[in-house]
Amino acid sequence: MKRLWTTGYRAYELGVFDEKDPKVAVIKDVLQKQLRYQLESMSEEFWLITGPQMGVERWSIESALTIKADYPQLKIALMEPYADFAARWNENNQASLAAIKAQVDFAGRVSEKKYESPEQLRAYQNFMLHYTDGALLIYDPEREGKTVWDWRAINRYREQNADYSMRMIDFDELQEAAEEYSERLRETDEE
Repeated sequence: MKRLWTTGYRAYELGVFDEKDPKVAVIKDVLQKQLRYQLESMSEEFWLITGPQMGVERWSIESALTIKADYPQLKIALMEPYADFAARWNENNQASLAAIKAQVDFAGRVSEKKYESPEQLRAYQNFMLHYTDGALLIYDPEREGKTVWDWRAINRYREQNADYSMRMIDFDELQEAAEEYSERLRETDEE
């Protein structure tokens, strides 16, 4: 069994305020390619494990759901750091989270308590690190966002656990993917 933690920028950190933003399509395309690459060589169970944040975490779930029919070994888990995680979100965002939870293979929480302290977020990171074999991040250390905390935790963990893999997709790679995606769209329009 392989277990992959996916995380990255929040939607607002990328300037995405609408799911129809072309950046979303490019990021989902990148995520699907990464997942397909991992899944092509394995027949055993493969778990994508991520959080509930709007942005890369949510798009990774949507990307996995899109390709799930082609890969029966693919399972998806959504882990919340604490109870009542989305309580401050607006109604539409709460409904979106509920809808995505209904589609995953497993949804749970690391802590059953409501938010009390940053310690719950560290416990969440520790949970993700100990229950995954590697991480896939859409993150660029030159453009910090909230994912910097996960990136730092992963790097510290890897110092003691050399077999824990990390694949990071930075802005240069995203730009290249955007150009390839645009080219594919142009070719499709010309046909």
